[in-house]
This record gives sequence, C-alpha cells and structure tokens, in this order.
Amino acid sequence: LRNAEKELLPGFHQFEWQPALKNVSSSWDVGIIDGLSGWTTFVDDVPADTISRRFRYDVALVSALKDLEEDIMEGLKERGLDDSICTSGFTVVVKESCDGMGDVSEKHGSGPAVPEKAVRFSFTIMSISIRVEGEDDGITIFQEQKPNSELSCRPLCLMFVDESDHETLTAILGPVVAERKAMTESRLILSVGGLLRSFRFFFRGTGYDEKMVREMEGLEASGSTYVCTLCDSTRAEASQNMVLHSITRSHDENLERYEIWRSNPFSESADELRDRVKGVSAKPFMETQPTLDALHCDIGNATEFYKIFQDEIGEVYQKSNPSREERRRWRSTLDKQLRKKLKFKPVMRMNGNYARRLMTREAVEVVCELVPSEERREALRKLMDLYLQMKPVWRSTCPSRDCPDQLCQYSYNSQQFADLLSTTFKYRYDGKITNYLHKTLAHVPEIVERDGSIGAWASEGNESGNKLFRRFRKMNARQSKMFELEDV
Repeated sequence: LRNAEKELLPGFHQFEWQPALKNVSSSWDVGIIDGLSGWTTFVDDVPADTISRRFRYDVALVSALKDLEEDIMEGLKERGLDDSICTSGFTVVVKESCDGMGDVSEKHGSGPAVPEKAVRFSFTIMSISIRVEGEDDGITIFQEQKPNSELSCRPLCLMFVDESDHETLTAILGPVVAERKAMTESRLILSVGGLLRSFRFFFRGTGYDEKMVREMEGLEASGSTYVCTLCDSTRAEASQNMVLHSITRSHDENLERYEIWRSNPFSESADELRDRVKGVSAKPFMETQPTLDALHCDIGNATEFYKIFQDEIGEVYQKSNPSREERRRWRSTLDKQLRKKLKFKPVMRMNGNYARRLMTREAVEVVCELVPSEERREALRKLMDLYLQMKPVWRSTCPSRDCPDQLCQYSYNSQQFADLLSTTFKYRYDGKITNYLHKTLAHVPEIVERDGSIGAWASEGNESGNKLFRRFRKMNARQSKMFELEDV
C-alpha cells in the first residue's frame, strides 16, 4: 500500500522547469512538507501556534497532470493530432479555491495548542489546450466535466488557522503565492505519453467566498459601505441603481489603492481618503478573479428570501420597526410551516442544501398560505419566479449550452426583479441591499460573457472536500497532532 500510495502522491514523477523557478528548489521528489517551511522567524516573533501541511505547488501540479495522462493522450487522438509532434504549446488552466472551515475541534492529541479552526487551499485542473502551428486559437484537448466535484479538487495545503487571522494565513500562503508567481513565468517540461512536453499554467482564484476574497484583496469586511468586490459602488448607490454596474476592481488596482491609503499623498482626512480608495484598507496579498461564487450566492440570496418570508408573514410593509418578540414569532411560524408541509429541519446557519430546497415554487406556495393579502402573495410568487429564471445562468457549468433562453433574458429578468424590490418590497431595500443580491442583479451577464460560466468556477468542490476532511480526521487519522494533517 505504501508503495502504491507513493505513485499517487506528489513527489513521484521527475520534471524540470525552463527557466528554473525563482526561489524554488529544483528537486522533484518532495512529498508532504511543513506548511511553515520557508517562513523565517525573527527573535521577537511569536512562534506560530499552528500546524500546517502542504505539497509544493509545482510538484502537486505535476502529480495532477500525470493523473490526467491518459485523458491528454485521448484528447490528442480525438482531435486528430499526432502526439509525436505535439510536444510544446500546452496551456493548463487551474482553478484555485480556499475556504475556512469553522470549528473542527474533536481531537485530543499531543502537541502545541492550535486554533480549533482549519483552512483548506486546493486547486482543480479545469482545461488543457494546445496551440498548433498555423492555428490562432488553442485546441482544447481536456475539459474537466465535473469541476465542482471533490474528486477533481486536489488539496494543496491544510492548516489549523482561523481564516480571520490575517497574519498567520498570509505567512502560510505566502510561499504558495510565490511558487505560483514563479510558475507563471516559466514552462514545465514533463514526460507525458513517453515524450517530454512543455506546459504553461494560468491560475484563476475563483473558489473563494466573499469573506475570503475581501481578506485576500485587502478590502474592508462584508458589512462595509463598499458593498461589492467587483465594482466601487456603495450600498446606498447599489440599492438606488440595482442593475447598471460594470466590473472595475482588479488586484493591481487594489495594490495601487493600498499604496495611496498607506501614504495619503493628498493629505486628506480619513473619510476623504477612504472614499478615494473605495474601501481598500490592507495590503492585497493574493490575486483573485473578480467573479461571483455560485454556491455562496445561492446561500446569501436564500438567507435574504428567508427574511423576506418572515417580513411578509408579519406584514412589515404596513408597520414601522416591529419588536424583536414579534420577529421571533414570525420566524418560528415560518419554521413550523416549512417543517410541517415540506419536512424542513430549521438550521442555525443557512447551508447549500437548505438554500436549494427553499428557493423553489413549492416552498413559496407553502409560505403564501401564511401571507394574509392576495396581492402580497402574488408579489412573492413573481419574485421567486424571476429568481428561478435567473438562477440557472450563474449555476450552470455552461449556460450558453444548458439554458440559452434564460441567458438571453437575464438582463430583462434582473431589471424586473430590481423593480419589484424597489417598489413592492421597498420597506426592505430603501437605501440598503445585500452584497450577493447586488452581484446577482448587476454583474452576472458581464462575468458569463467574459468567462463563459460562473457555476464551473465555484467553490463547491473545495466545500465538499471540507466534508471529507472532517470525516477522515475523525475516522482515519492518527491521533497525534503532528501526523494528523499528513494522514488526512
């Protein structure tokens, strides 16, 4: 088993980089390493109270490519390409995901006291294409069919860190970022199908929820006035004009804005400065793609609908601020009804499965039984109908193939949805709007046009991997803290 395992884990296959990677060792037989390696401690530094294990990024990518060796050779054959000629010009597109896992405490091993929270960083090989001489466009020879399965999502780094602990998180992911940067400036030479071939890599950090994006890109937390990680809109502006925004933020711009924030070149007051940098207040340390995470979009919007349902049961549109007691009563009425009619168990925090079941026509019908006025019931049905027309566009792996009609109607539907919010549901959206509703209404068509899909680039695979992490940690790992992460 040990030997079989060695072939599957990174560190088994020989490779080289041309030119050699900057500041990365050229040895290839490197397996699991300490996530803190490459982190020089100073005398006055607090020793890191964390345990972290990872693979070296390039070694892990080689292992993933060798896993796909047969698919690559098949792809070349299917495209009618002679594999003995195709030795260079391969391009690999990689999706990166990173997510904090909340509470993972149940171990009683020995070793340092580590935070009872974990963070996982993983990647998925999304596609491999080749540029053939005389052709302008690359020919795709491999496309991941299940980009959101935990099977295609490969763990790179596991760490016991609270995702809010910016210092430790950046210290551990720092070397990963450096390796990734070095790889974008070099080519991998690897034997695939018995011949040496050269590969270039493109990395797209899209599998992050909004909290992690803000953390990585140096933006203020989710409750900030600056509601969006894609544009400079404020919450008030986003609630006035719900649909017409375009994507303007980028990693480079965030770095420039951080410099302005740090040096205040125009000697402005704190408020003026903050308005100039649009909520950038820390140094961005990892590039993420300005996109929307489909899973968290689902969860965020379902949370909002759940609140709208409560407000409608309590007829908030007629009242001025109701008491907490009343709100509690409406919530328990809603929970009881959903439990009785649809067998929903109430959840403390909205999750993907609950969100999927709540955002359906049947759920709305069940809620409507509790809403006194027919007019309001109609509005709720219409709101849900529009939402269900929009949802496949950012959920599907390939919207132009799976739901072309809904894709065409998206802008019209989002405008209708926005009109409904700003009239019938004005009591909830006067001067405010939730982060994910803003993105859903304003940015989806532009992202789909740019990337071809939103759903394929979601964090779902990484989230499913979290579940496995929990299970392996309970059942299959050695009890000692030092070995635990290696076993997982």
